[in-house]
Amino acid sequence: MRLRALLETDALGLALLCGEDELDRTVHGVMTTDLRDPSRYLSGGELVLSGLAWRRDAADSEPFVRRLVDAGVAALAAGEAELGAVPDDLVAACARHRLPLFAVHESVAFATVTEHVVRQVSGERAGDLAAVVDRHRRLMTSGPAGGGPDVVLDLLGTDLDLRAWVLSPTGRLIAGPKAGPRLPGDLCVRIAAEHLAAARDGRPGPHRVVLDDRTTYSLFPVHGDGSAAPAAAAAPRPSLAGPGGHDAQASPEPRDGRETVLSDWLLVVEADAGDWAGERLDLLHGVTQLIAVERDRRNAARTVRRRLAQEVLELVQAGAAPAEVAARLRVAAPVLLPGLGAAPHWQVVVARVEWDGAGTGGGAAARALLEEILVDPALTGPEHADRIAVAHTGDEAVALVPLPAVADEHDGADRRGILADALLESMREPLTAGLDGDGRLTLGVSAAVHSAEGLRGALEEARHARRVAAARPGRVCAAGHHELASHVLLLPFVPDDVRRAFTARLLDPLRDYDRRHRAELIPTLEAFLECDGSWTRCAARLHLHVNTLRYRVGRIEQLTGRDLSRLEDKLDFFLALRMS
Repeated sequence: MRLRALLETDALGLALLCGEDELDRTVHGVMTTDLRDPSRYLSGGELVLSGLAWRRDAADSEPFVRRLVDAGVAALAAGEAELGAVPDDLVAACARHRLPLFAVHESVAFATVTEHVVRQVSGERAGDLAAVVDRHRRLMTSGPAGGGPDVVLDLLGTDLDLRAWVLSPTGRLIAGPKAGPRLPGDLCVRIAAEHLAAARDGRPGPHRVVLDDRTTYSLFPVHGDGSAAPAAAAAPRPSLAGPGGHDAQASPEPRDGRETVLSDWLLVVEADAGDWAGERLDLLHGVTQLIAVERDRRNAARTVRRRLAQEVLELVQAGAAPAEVAARLRVAAPVLLPGLGAAPHWQVVVARVEWDGAGTGGGAAARALLEEILVDPALTGPEHADRIAVAHTGDEAVALVPLPAVADEHDGADRRGILADALLESMREPLTAGLDGDGRLTLGVSAAVHSAEGLRGALEEARHARRVAAARPGRVCAAGHHELASHVLLLPFVPDDVRRAFTARLLDPLRDYDRRHRAELIPTLEAFLECDGSWTRCAARLHLHVNTLRYRVGRIEQLTGRDLSRLEDKLDFFLALRMS
């Protein structure tokens, strides 16, 4: 903004004392100071506000003004509250050095002047930055020359003092400014969960999140259309509706809104956007469009891998000869693991997203989530992140995961491959928020196989494991191949009424007795079975005398009519405890 605009703003009530010929100077910032020498804190172009506490006598004005001029300030505004009027010696010094001087009436607070200048300068800088963002978006549209979203996030930091990051719906950090701290992983997960919960509730964005330390973040959805086409057309600016505002912008491609929530990225800005001017909101919308271009480019880069996975999946399901499947894998391996020629092991992961009342058709959402989950370098290794091939049918997604060789080929497959428990460890919270109310995500993981001949079995194994996961409670569940060789595989498929009747017949008498007498018969039974019926080990574990343990076990047998020395009765109690 120019000095002339300050003088023309009636609300500020500034009076020009000298420097009328310099009113076209540009103001780049504002600083309030009463230091005798503030030059070390000045970078040029500021409007300096001073209450004149530095002035002891007339001789002080000349050196003070000279230091301001040497620092390149735009003007000086002197308050009248301290001395009643601006001293003539200060007016004369400013006139000699051609430094515009304003008088600030005692009724006008410096904070009022500062707020006005900051707002005007910030708006102009936002407009300049918006042009940079638009130019950068056009560069990215034609190729990667623009440098990716990180560059624009850096510009937000340097030009508008806004720290911003891009997160996936699961809370994975996708991009951030090069300078400054990274968002901690647990904070990313929490922010993503808050965003998904707000979006599923239908609240418009930007969403606002206030964390325990009272830091406020504004969350802007980044929509994509699933193709590499640029999001060039300007959409309506997001409106803000307080702590749960939301962006009415729609995806260019008609999709189930619930699936969109699970696939959209989000731009996280460390600021409260509730009182932002329209220009700044427009700028952030332009940034989300720019990030959407990068998102669609990454999505398009997965096309070849998806097609390879689809071809392999169709061959396996059609019962093709192992030689034919192996030939297709030889084509896929260099794409997924460049430089290896062939993958020594393969693993299959099956995922399904199901919506209440939607029947089938969640395969696209399952594929997007599976690609997002498997991109985690902690699962596949940093050198192989985002090298996973995922295909999808109408209602499920299948990932073909190439596993590089390990130093010890005798290592167990669990240590070499992806573990079901690790798949959702850090993502369960945000995914649960995104699925809450009417959705479920279930995953199954096969063991690692050494050749094409094993892929068919691995696919069936992963599907069986997914069904085990689906039989469990919760919005987000996973199961691995190791659970298929256990009673765990059978228990989830026992009808609920049968489970309740079986456990009630065996355990309800013990629970009732424990409630009345605090005898701890249920914990004693669990410990006795875990110790394989060993009296001494169980007594030591429970810190009991063996005779006390014998009394408790006798009471269990008396109440249930069972004999804990018999294998059949031990097995019944074991299953009842697992199903309870």
